[in-house]
Amino acid sequence: MRWDRFFEDLEDQLDSEWEAERAALDTEAERLRLSRVALRERLVALTREPRALGLHLHDGGVHTGRLVRVGADWCALVGDGPAGAVLVPLWSIGEIAAPVDALLGSVRDAEAGAALGQRMGFGFVLRDLVRRRIPVTLHLVGGRTLDGTIDRAGADHLDIALHEPGAPRRTANVTGYRLVPFGGVLAVRVASASDLA
Repeated sequence: MRWDRFFEDLEDQLDSEWEAERAALDTEAERLRLSRVALRERLVALTREPRALGLHLHDGGVHTGRLVRVGADWCALVGDGPAGAVLVPLWSIGEIAAPVDALLGSVRDAEAGAALGQRMGFGFVLRDLVRRRIPVTLHLVGGRTLDGTIDRAGADHLDIALHEPGAPRRTANVTGYRLVPFGGVLAVRVASASDLA
């Protein structure tokens, strides 16, 4: 009888040790998985979140809205009001404010997303704005803004024709031109969210 109890105790200890080892391995596997999760993948998961979040940029600016698209190195927010949409290059994001359950869900559901989205870089989406002649407001490093229409978007820069917001891009309305490196762009605001569709 004593030996039966002794062996039962040994079996219980062995089961406990195996459970502890399995839990440690699961924890380590999760740490390893998390070490491979990129910001872009978490943003893809946040596009499924219906609530607004805040993108705090390096210059102190904050853009609030629902995350609707994520490209290779940019994301797009749509606000609740008539404010339109904002394209934000990932390099300009300083922090993201979101409800804790959304942040935890973005870790759990992180994924690369559609193959096309993974390939669409910031220059690609700007070239689409060039093609469609959509007026924009560029928010630049240093707090300046430029209103106008992007004429060209190269590999790492853009040309913008400056004109009053809401005015069409006509030669008579253009007040100047600027060449802007992508690294100087913190955000690009378009007047209507449908312009990004």
